[in-house]
Amino acid sequence: MRYSALGVFWHGLTGNKGWKPVWRNPDPKPHYDVVIIGGGGHGLSTAYYLAERYGIRNVAVLEKGYLGSGSIGRNTTIVRANYMLEGNSQFYSHSLKLWENLEAELNYNVMHSQRGQVMLGHSDGQMDMLARRGNMMRMQGDDAVLWGREDVRKHLPYIDHENARFPVYGGLMHWRGGTARHDAVAWGYARGADMRGVDLIQNCEVTGIRVEGGVVRGVDTTRGHIGAGKVALTAAGRSSQVAAMAGLRLPIESHVLQAFVTEGLKPVIPHVVSFGMGHFYISQSDKGGLVFGGDLDMYNSYAQRGNLPMVEHVAEAGMALMPMIGKAKMLRSWGGVMDMSMDGSPIIDKTDIAGLFLNCGWCYGGFKAVPGSGDAFAHLIASGNHHPAADKFLLSRFRTGHVIDETGNGATPNLH
Repeated sequence: MRYSALGVFWHGLTGNKGWKPVWRNPDPKPHYDVVIIGGGGHGLSTAYYLAERYGIRNVAVLEKGYLGSGSIGRNTTIVRANYMLEGNSQFYSHSLKLWENLEAELNYNVMHSQRGQVMLGHSDGQMDMLARRGNMMRMQGDDAVLWGREDVRKHLPYIDHENARFPVYGGLMHWRGGTARHDAVAWGYARGADMRGVDLIQNCEVTGIRVEGGVVRGVDTTRGHIGAGKVALTAAGRSSQVAAMAGLRLPIESHVLQAFVTEGLKPVIPHVVSFGMGHFYISQSDKGGLVFGGDLDMYNSYAQRGNLPMVEHVAEAGMALMPMIGKAKMLRSWGGVMDMSMDGSPIIDKTDIAGLFLNCGWCYGGFKAVPGSGDAFAHLIASGNHHPAADKFLLSRFRTGHVIDETGNGATPNLH
């Protein structure tokens, strides 16, 4: 079924009784060409591109819960490509181009809104960094506009421009950045993969990975053994645990990152705003709620919940940037488990086990990377070669020291 405005109108007239399930709920087959572990954004997009671009349709996506129950539905929905370093810059630029055509390709409304994202500068040093980042973005072919004080005051009148502790010197506007509906992205890719014959198997936890003679043979699950010619790991915050089933130790730490939303308000924040001095970022959803987040909780955890001290920390940063936020009632918070790599950049690579592929280490960038990650990972699985946009995301860089340290902070999980 193709979705269309006429179809929505017709179903409305007929009581909305003609809609069919968006995807099947099949039982697992004994063997697949490719088994993907993890039914989040990266796993679902990989399955879609395997089927759509490479004709590999004997594919299963295994999810221990329900599709989209992990970090794909537990983030602040930001989409951007304002990266600077070789590797990250090319990849996120490629991913943003896929975002811009995603709704037409999937025939699904993911509510992608290119409302613009601005990174604020609060010192001469930060403004120099933003100018350098903007130049790198423009050289990559992406958009970047360096704003001065008056530009920020004009476009963001609601922030505290007189704050003596965090004076606003200017900002870097990335107009093609914005937001998308995280759940809809998962649903759109799931629908697209299912339509092309991929089996989406929910409530199927992987309990082991079978390796014989250095070659992967399949996975053991709570629903029995499933044979596979190739196995792809897209388990996000659980990557270390799943990889350990195959005897691999990854340069990954899992941390909780909380997000928050307020009551619905009238439109007040048209852009995505990043407050570098306080590590705070905020946007306004289509329903009017202010969606924001900040730092990691700074302890290792696999729990999808946060703690109260970080609630206070993020609220303080929000109040420092825009005191008006103090008048809004916070409705709820949620936690996503981040797979934090040691240099803050992702891994898309083969492993030393033949037929076993790895996609992890997305840190804060997992949601915005979903289309590019699936495209690049599907290319690697299908061809055995690294996608040109992701050929720097190699596992071996942690052995050689050729890291991609975007923030210049070193080992991201261990900052505190």
